[in-house]
Amino acid sequence: MTRIDFYSLAPNSQGDRFILTCRLVERIHSSGARVLIHCPDVEQARHLDRLLWTFREESFLPHGRVGQIDSELTPILISGDGSPTTEHQVLINLAPDAPGFFTRFARLCEPIDHDPAIRTAGRERFRQYRDQGHPLQHHPVQL
Repeated sequence: MTRIDFYSLAPNSQGDRFILTCRLVERIHSSGARVLIHCPDVEQARHLDRLLWTFREESFLPHGRVGQIDSELTPILISGDGSPTTEHQVLINLAPDAPGFFTRFARLCEPIDHDPAIRTAGRERFRQYRDQGHPLQHHPVQL
């Protein structure tokens, strides 16, 4: 069963869920796991792509958008539809709804920021996952 971790910014924390996603990606990548970031909004996917290039000067996060890079050679993928279907280690969800394909992943990360719509959608996904019996963890994060 998929392990689900919610990461929410602490009340006095700066940044947004995209910066939080970069931090998560950096940590997950350093563990050797592959990451698929589900981001169906094209503008948000472009923003995240640019942000991952500039997140930290001293680090390199090998990433790309599915369809623009070789998915097999790239350990961090940004996808709007869950492809490629061969990915199964870690999924980061930036969509407002629970991805229909999340159960193929060992782990799902849900970054939540201060935006009221993001928080409301996150609470709804939390209830949905809980009702389905998935193990849930919540991690407050200070940026």
